[in-house]
Amino acid sequence: MDLRLLGRVDYGPTYAAMQDYTATRTADTPDALWVCEHPPVFTQGLAGQADHVLVPGDIPVVASNRGGQVTYHGPGQVVAYPLIDLKRAGYFVKEYVYRLEEAVIRTLAHYGVTGHRVAGAPGIYVRLDDPRGHAPLPQRPQKGATTGTPDFTGLGKIAALGIKVSRNCTYHGLALNVAMDLEPYLRINPCGYAGLPSVDLSTIGVSVDWTDAAHVLSHKLQNHLQP
Repeated sequence: MDLRLLGRVDYGPTYAAMQDYTATRTADTPDALWVCEHPPVFTQGLAGQADHVLVPGDIPVVASNRGGQVTYHGPGQVVAYPLIDLKRAGYFVKEYVYRLEEAVIRTLAHYGVTGHRVAGAPGIYVRLDDPRGHAPLPQRPQKGATTGTPDFTGLGKIAALGIKVSRNCTYHGLALNVAMDLEPYLRINPCGYAGLPSVDLSTIGVSVDWTDAAHVLSHKLQNHLQP
């Protein structure tokens, strides 16, 4: 996998570059992982509704073709864009999402934090009152359980997912909050959920710089996205 640490780059040109890479790749094109951070921007997914953007103010709102609804990108957040040929890798979209989430969970574990999945709500969450506790969530995904309205009681979202698959190839990806100004999340309903708290590693007591978190997350993604 071709790892590229891009640093801080504008969202629009990066989005266009992902589309170009995916549209022009062949069966021999290597998979890639682009890791970056963006200047402040709200992005709307295909399911995005305008009324979930409450008060954007001076932050631009950009429409994209990823799944999901509105989210925020900004400095202090590690954004990872895996460009994977799923057919060649040998797994399907559902497992791909699981592997993305698992890479984030393992990254958080590296810093002593326990990440959780919530049934019906892609992404990774932490307990606000006990970020390092290992007790499983009652609202975790469970085999055979009926998925209703996601239950975020006592949780904060620390990582968001939004992907696109074209011709069996992925782009867009995930964002892990490291040390951000979290105020812009108050201007939206994050991922379409009013009042969902957004947190980063710094607000739960983990002091780590962007570069270190980017390297750890990159390593975990490279491991977990292997064929």
